[in-house]
Amino acid sequence: FKTPSNFLLCLDSLPLSGGSVNSQACNGESVLMDAAGSGNAACIQLLLDNGADSNLPSITGHLPIHMAAYTGHYNALKILIPLTTKKAIREAGQSPVHSAAEGGHGRCLELLLASGFDVNYRMTPRNSENYWDMRRSALYFAVSNGDVDCTKVLLAAGAKTDLDPLRCLLVAVRSGRYDIVKLLLAAKADVNCYFTVVSDTVFPTALQYCLKDEVMMRLLLNNGYKAERCFHGGSFLCFKL
Repeated sequence: FKTPSNFLLCLDSLPLSGGSVNSQACNGESVLMDAAGSGNAACIQLLLDNGADSNLPSITGHLPIHMAAYTGHYNALKILIPLTTKKAIREAGQSPVHSAAEGGHGRCLELLLASGFDVNYRMTPRNSENYWDMRRSALYFAVSNGDVDCTKVLLAAGAKTDLDPLRCLLVAVRSGRYDIVKLLLAAKADVNCYFTVVSDTVFPTALQYCLKDEVMMRLLLNNGYKAERCFHGGSFLCFKL
């Protein structure tokens, strides 16, 4: 359909029923999920009025609310929030907060958090395995995207900085994002954290990620990096500032 108005006209002319309105494509996506992706609130409401199931998942487990959050359709999200059950979210293994953070939509994040969604909800291992870094938190999505606004929204809502195997601080340091590093340090992120895939010594991983970045190194040193650890447990490093 070329326009939402044409889509509405066609939908209105169909003899919608509980069965047909919940038909799914080969990837498991329902008509309602497609409508959520388009963001047309009138289409979404028409489908719901004719029996569309807002808790019907796709093959990947995503729900219409995830689609609306990822694509940043605020009004669609407002409609779907009260209709989506906690059980469906739990079975999906991923919160729409993750989706809004991944899509970079701060306003949708604020709506979801104000509606009671947990800022620290962690994706299940099944969902995390879709990412090489095994990310778990919504904050990780914002930080890895270099999204300052979404990072601020999540931290203001109480997002924890230590919920992922590869800590958010390390991601920001490695990317050279001073602005996000400062936000995470202000939120009490552990500057001396480790990522054992990189190092199995007591030498903090954050410093390894910024050996060629004097500005970042000074930022870490001024925020609690324990310099003496460079000389413990065989983790010796000489550097000149």
